[in-house]
Amino acid sequence: MDKSSLVSDFLSFLNASPTAFHAVDESKKRLVKAGYEQVSERDDWELEAGKKYFFTRNYSTIVAFAIGHKYVAGNGFHIIGAHTDSPCLKLKPVSKITKGGFLEVGVQTYGGGLWYTWFDRDLTVAGRVVLKEEKAAGSVSYSHRLVRIEDPIMRIPTLAIHLDRNVNSEGFKPNTQTQLVPLLATAIKAELNKMPAEDSELDGGKMCTQTSSKSKHHPLLMEIIANALGCKPEEICDFELQACDTQPSILAGAAKEFIFSGRLDNLCMSFCSLKALIDATSSESDLEEESGIRMVALFDHEEVGSNSAQGAGSPVMIDAMSHITSCFSSDTKVLKKAIQKSLLVSADMAHALHPNFMDKHDENHQPKMHGGLVIKHNANQRYATNALTSFVFREIAEKHNLPVQDFVVRNDMACGSTIGPILASSVGIRTVDVGAPQLSMHSIREMCAADDVKHSYDHFKAFFQEFTHLDAKLTVDV
Repeated sequence: MDKSSLVSDFLSFLNASPTAFHAVDESKKRLVKAGYEQVSERDDWELEAGKKYFFTRNYSTIVAFAIGHKYVAGNGFHIIGAHTDSPCLKLKPVSKITKGGFLEVGVQTYGGGLWYTWFDRDLTVAGRVVLKEEKAAGSVSYSHRLVRIEDPIMRIPTLAIHLDRNVNSEGFKPNTQTQLVPLLATAIKAELNKMPAEDSELDGGKMCTQTSSKSKHHPLLMEIIANALGCKPEEICDFELQACDTQPSILAGAAKEFIFSGRLDNLCMSFCSLKALIDATSSESDLEEESGIRMVALFDHEEVGSNSAQGAGSPVMIDAMSHITSCFSSDTKVLKKAIQKSLLVSADMAHALHPNFMDKHDENHQPKMHGGLVIKHNANQRYATNALTSFVFREIAEKHNLPVQDFVVRNDMACGSTIGPILASSVGIRTVDVGAPQLSMHSIREMCAADDVKHSYDHFKAFFQEFTHLDAKLTVDV
């Protein structure tokens, strides 16, 4: 695939994925179109060699896999793992705030965001909603529906410099409880336009704690959500919504070399790995000589530690491997063999060298834009890379003439982490941590290089195609 088409496809993926739920939904659509069959963790699986499958958990984590024609139980898994979530502002269970003549929406911070970047942005809401649906004969069912309000309906305005004279010298340090609160509307305009009635300012700015949806959330907000879903406000039982930037992802820069977007960490790696899997399994011949299983696992909740039923700290990965292996053998010992023959590529965005803050990088480890995927190293196991797993990834790059870089954090700075060490320690799988270089990580608006999207896709696709043969030549622990 040429770079222009790939970048265009990536931008479409980004713009369709304002939340982890939407990212999974978009991934599901692409997998179904590519001939992948959905299976459910609630059912017994009947899998066949040469076939392609996927499942979702909580509709915010998705695992897809293709089984080689020559697969037998005990053979290895070739896995790329990434995550669907990004730092954001999530609506509180009781979001209704009225003060100063304004209707405000209470939010809680999710992950380690650069929260000052959320000020003065045109915001909306997106996520999933639990709906009550009345059927014939008075029966009732409940379902979840994804929702996204296209129009900018909220904003977090900054304080004028005339009222905060020292902000440029002392820094902008907003209080996330009292100042990071989106404005929805003015109370007077809602009243004049005969919108759903709102509480007056007499509540002193406190959020109502009653249990009805009208008392928990502004009726105006509920009406907007209901209109988008084509339902009545009273049919909305609950929701998981977050604030989202309405500015679309674009190809930009004077030379059209950059991608400006939110959620590049980590939808860039999610897209590249998913696209690589689909294209590496698009024809019957792609799996004819494959004796292993090619897999992509996109997890939720990486930004908050992965400790959830659908995070990388849950049994999702080992459950999937066990399910698949047991379909081909009743011998439980083969799973242990399979794990030792497997490799996980933990794909999470990396820190590119910032020209205005060059002292933040080790002088010998300065990943550059357009420089290809970055292999991440940390002696204290904040990344799970070792010499063997790094060699495998580097060897694939050399064979396909792909650039590759290295990153080590400075000794006097704390090191971040990924799903790599979590899965390496819980599953016992060999792991290499990699990521495409980017700037403005965890900002509402990030940037990366278009070339690195192509490098990542090519590298991941080559990994799926090459690993079985390369691993057969690697001798360790014998």
